[in-house]
Amino acid sequence: MHLVRPAAAAAAAFLGFTLTLLGGSAASSSIPSATSAGSPGFPLDVLSGPVVYAHRGASAYAPENTLDAIDLAMRLGFDWVENDVQRTRDGELVVIHDDTLSRTTDVEQVFPGRSPWRVKDFTAAEIARLDAGSWFGEEFAGARVPTLRQYMDRVQRNQQRLLLEIKKPELYPGIEEQTLKVLDEAGWLDERHVSERLVVQSFSADCVRIVHGLRPDLVTAFLGTPTVADLPRYAQFTDRINPWHTTISADWVAAVHGLLGAHGKAMEVDTWIVDDAATARKVRDMGVDGIITNAPDVVQDAVDGY
Repeated sequence: MHLVRPAAAAAAAFLGFTLTLLGGSAASSSIPSATSAGSPGFPLDVLSGPVVYAHRGASAYAPENTLDAIDLAMRLGFDWVENDVQRTRDGELVVIHDDTLSRTTDVEQVFPGRSPWRVKDFTAAEIARLDAGSWFGEEFAGARVPTLRQYMDRVQRNQQRLLLEIKKPELYPGIEEQTLKVLDEAGWLDERHVSERLVVQSFSADCVRIVHGLRPDLVTAFLGTPTVADLPRYAQFTDRINPWHTTISADWVAAVHGLLGAHGKAMEVDTWIVDDAATARKVRDMGVDGIITNAPDVVQDAVDGY
């Protein structure tokens, strides 16, 4: 599923203006501008660089995985956002990266006697009480850990696209099917969303295989860097291999591109986490299809600016 940035966006990048596509609004003057990551389903255009994904939202500028972070990504003009999904004690799916709550919330102050503060040991109502913004900046005080349904509703409202990571599925048996159920209830498993606006990924090959088995129409991605010899095995159940940028070379990227994935199309590579211009240009020159970044404006300017 190659993506292309419309010519208007490329022209805006050339002029250095913020261009808002697919329902985004102009960025505030205090935030660097960037163009949208574009529309899927078309071959790469010669004017287009890699697709830029806002990792956990625009998380260099707002608390990660919050609604503030994806709203900011929208205002910056980025329609592809990435998130992480885990499960509470009472079975609610929530959007948070760590399997503990202590780094990005005030859980130690609110629930001081419940170390190690694991997500799976708290109910959704308890997690909803936590402040998930003050750790990042006082202007974000009161931000909450969203449920997956709340998050999906905001992504839909923002007319964004989603790279969804199922986090640590070994801790949450059945989370694959449950995630798909929430996506379906939110209206995200219809043909348009599946073909244009959604990718599901995981570090667990078993998890990706399960998702592919449950919904063979979904685009999936494996997070990691399999050896070239092992790549054909992954191509049976996934469409993309998404590696850490320090682990790849141009030859490895070419080897991935040389295989047909689960949907009979050339496999793709979206690399992470790239937050500086030099590294962004380095992986672009390796031929990656996408770059996952906390600072999407910095990466966009590096790989697609003039």
